Amino acid sequence: MIVEGPPEETGSTDLARTVVTGADIAGLARVPALVDSGTGDRCRCRGWPTITVYDRAGDAIACWTLHHQSGLRGLGCCDADLRDGPALTAWPAERGLTRSREVQAEPAARRAEDERRRMRWIHAAPAGLSDAAADLARPPGRDHRAWSRHVRDAEARLTALTRRRYPDGIERARVLLAWAGTSAREPTGGLKWHDLAVHRQLLAEHPASVLTALTTGAPGPARLDGAAQLFGSLEWTTAHGKDVPEPLRSTLIEHIQADGTDPMRFRMRHGYYGARRSA
Repeated sequence: MIVEGPPEETGSTDLARTVVTGADIAGLARVPALVDSGTGDRCRCRGWPTITVYDRAGDAIACWTLHHQSGLRGLGCCDADLRDGPALTAWPAERGLTRSREVQAEPAARRAEDERRRMRWIHAAPAGLSDAAADLARPPGRDHRAWSRHVRDAEARLTALTRRRYPDGIERARVLLAWAGTSAREPTGGLKWHDLAVHRQLLAEHPASVLTALTTGAPGPARLDGAAQLFGSLEWTTAHGKDVPEPLRSTLIEHIQADGTDPMRFRMRHGYYGARRSA
């Protein structure tokens, strides 16, 4: 029996279910191919749908759940990795149990957008920094500790390369602000680990270099987006306050009023950038 819920809820009559008998059992048994020596996921949630095997007398003799569409979970502390987790979701969907597939489509769409966002950030890297940016933006793996160490080391390499490639502080601030502007325009909001690497570089620059980079020549929309992100951050306002000196203040507020994102306008209404508080 396959039930669209975790094991503790399989008795609920509200959950869709299907009974698999006869030759269909052999068909189902061919779907969950396991990865030899797979490390498995140790997340504490039970997962679903629940697959229960009964003997001829009607007694349950085995029970598994499909966990995160990637593993088969039994009574142990981790999963058996599946070679093709989505196939095990598709099998009951073909028999009317579609909720698992629908729910799994949501994180899949988020992962696809995260990947598109990651690539946009890499492609926006200043000249000479693309390879270092791609190294830093490597997606997380199963070993989170190893990935965290890699990100820390890659960020240090990117920072050092940025300083060598752009030794002048004002010019370096210009390219970093334009790069940060890419993150400020992302529809999903928030800063990813790779965005934060640029953000931290800007915070490490001398404030005068950042302000000069925005007031000498036309800053352009991308740099103004980056400035709005930087000047609205807790780190910047804690160190320098919410006010921005003229004429940059007027330029930035005009830019936000004309073409700012909702987060930029929200911050402006609440007194950031030196704007008069209106909400």
